Amino acid sequence: MRTIAMVLLLSALVMAQASPAVRPTSATPSSTAAPNELIVPAGTKVPLALKHAVSTKSTREGDSVYAETTFPVVQDNRVLIPAGTYVQGRITHVQRAGRIKGRAEVLMHFTTLIYPSGYTVMLPGAVENVPGAEKTSIKGQEGTIRQDSQKGEKIGTVAQGAGTGAVIGGLSRGGKGAAIGAGIGGAVGTAIALLSRGNDVKLDAGTTVEMVFQRAVPLDPNRIPPPVK
Repeated sequence: MRTIAMVLLLSALVMAQASPAVRPTSATPSSTAAPNELIVPAGTKVPLALKHAVSTKSTREGDSVYAETTFPVVQDNRVLIPAGTYVQGRITHVQRAGRIKGRAEVLMHFTTLIYPSGYTVMLPGAVENVPGAEKTSIKGQEGTIRQDSQKGEKIGTVAQGAGTGAVIGGLSRGGKGAAIGAGIGGAVGTAIALLSRGNDVKLDAGTTVEMVFQRAVPLDPNRIPPPVK
């Protein structure tokens, strides 16, 4: 009897070791993938309106620039950048026009996009065009705003001075005096040109400026308006 009990006990131990342990299964929460970022492609152009004046006469390097989008940027029926979004930037270069040569220039870079909700996005934005400013052009890939040349205006000033001097000299000394007077008038005209600078770049408040994204800018889809249905 004792032997039978020992055999049964050993058999039970062997079966317990052979059968795999059953572990309790727990429900694991399903992992949700993060929503995809929305991308504003590089090269996207955004029309802006300046909130304050910018001039090579009074603006200095390091000054802030404030603007506002005037038209929404839309992609796949979704407004990525609504009209009325604030844009902040900085003046990185200012050059006044010279008395003899050199045109006035101002370079600004846009660095921050501020949505009405307070959502802020860092960006690399440059000036692509200034349709709201007269007699200006864009130089280089960085978008330097440049005043158009005034070479013709300076020549006109000198020529007018020479003509005036010729009249004065002719009245006083005849033909010979006219030649001398022309030289005097030319000197006067040159002096006027030397004393007066060329026109400064001046962008009044409300001037339309076209900004271009220099690289792709990711946006959080949860922080911008939902798509239009």
